[in-house]
Amino acid sequence: MEQTRNMAKYNLVLPSMGEGVMEATITGWLKQKGDYVEENESIVEVATDKVDSDVPSEVSGTIIEIKKDINDVVQVGEVIAVLEVEGNEEENNLTEDTNTEEISEETLQEIPSINQLNDKKEDIKYSSEENNSFLSPLVKTIIKEEKISNEELNSIQGSGLDGRITKEDIKQYLQNRNSKQVSASNTELKKESNTKSTEEPKSSKIIVSPNDEIIEMDRMRSLISNYMVESKKISPHVTSFIEADVTNLVLWRNKNKDNFEKRTGEKLTFTPLFVQAIVKAIQDFPMINISVVENKIIKKKNINIGIATALPSGNLIVPVVKNADELSISGLAKAINSLVYKARNNKLSPSDITEGTYTVTNIGTFGNTMGTPIINQPQVAIMAVGTIQKKVSVIETPTGDTIGIRSKMHLSHTYDHRVVDGSLGGMFLKRVSDYLESFDINSEV
Repeated sequence: MEQTRNMAKYNLVLPSMGEGVMEATITGWLKQKGDYVEENESIVEVATDKVDSDVPSEVSGTIIEIKKDINDVVQVGEVIAVLEVEGNEEENNLTEDTNTEEISEETLQEIPSINQLNDKKEDIKYSSEENNSFLSPLVKTIIKEEKISNEELNSIQGSGLDGRITKEDIKQYLQNRNSKQVSASNTELKKESNTKSTEEPKSSKIIVSPNDEIIEMDRMRSLISNYMVESKKISPHVTSFIEADVTNLVLWRNKNKDNFEKRTGEKLTFTPLFVQAIVKAIQDFPMINISVVENKIIKKKNINIGIATALPSGNLIVPVVKNADELSISGLAKAINSLVYKARNNKLSPSDITEGTYTVTNIGTFGNTMGTPIINQPQVAIMAVGTIQKKVSVIETPTGDTIGIRSKMHLSHTYDHRVVDGSLGGMFLKRVSDYLESFDINSEV
């Protein structure tokens, strides 16, 4: 391919991966040094906490340097490859000497998100017996260089997302340490507290027989395992149950599902009906739609509902319906179907699984009647909907009680007892049940 004489170097950086996601793991290079890539052509595969994504090139050019290896953890805005492109050096977006630590907040905001580039990491943990905090590679480097012990690290209160220790936290601590302002008594107290909270119970010895099969956890299963344990450590879980009469929902869906599919090409499941009832109840009880940061409660303005989705691999992921309160039943059905399809075909983008404020899991699809789901942090509540069963029930009428066949289901509401008491958790659950039972069978779809 003929090239002009004026050639420039273009630094390809890791784009924004969604709110709260500051780094990703390189899982595979689709192109190699010397390869020519077209604009918008995928060049590398990366993984965040739950989603695998391709990063496309923003320009056409030849790869002259690959700066990151497979399994390297990369910060958003950090250079991952250098391309030679047509044009002048001044036209390049970043110089070759770009340092992630020096990228300004304004520059980060200008970095395009991966969703803008492509429709199509594991959190590094500082592992010790005394500390399980999430730390970035930069913070880990400072800790190593400054020889900060686990005892000292436990005394630092992180100011970052979910209490993460940031570079500024470390720098402030070092200033205090150097000026001998760190209180030894506070450090000892923190150490004692953290040691008690992170003590793990002794497990029974497992004997592996010759006929047993040993299966290594995949990356997603390992992450899910960590999330579930952390959630139980963070939130004291309480679960309330209620049985709801959803006969009207069943009759309405049976009447409308065929016409809906013919008209829209979408299947009409019960999930959008459950989500609509939950959204209405959240509007009535907004203190369910919150998160907790230390001793502060963050009351969320948007109502974003996570839909727990089982994957073909057996793993679980929670894509999010954004602004669910603004959608009709038809809109909810389309949004949920789209997210489920993308989840099961590995096409979710990072933004599809972020910003959730409440989660619903439909365990009824597996024939289960009720369960005790684990809260999806940093949310404070989650609802499980069980299978719908026909039951003989007492029906109250103006002329007296009668016996009839009704469609019923159990709802399980798990909530964080730090901020949601039994009264709020129970009233919210009852309100969801009321909305389901009073569903208008003549509603338009």
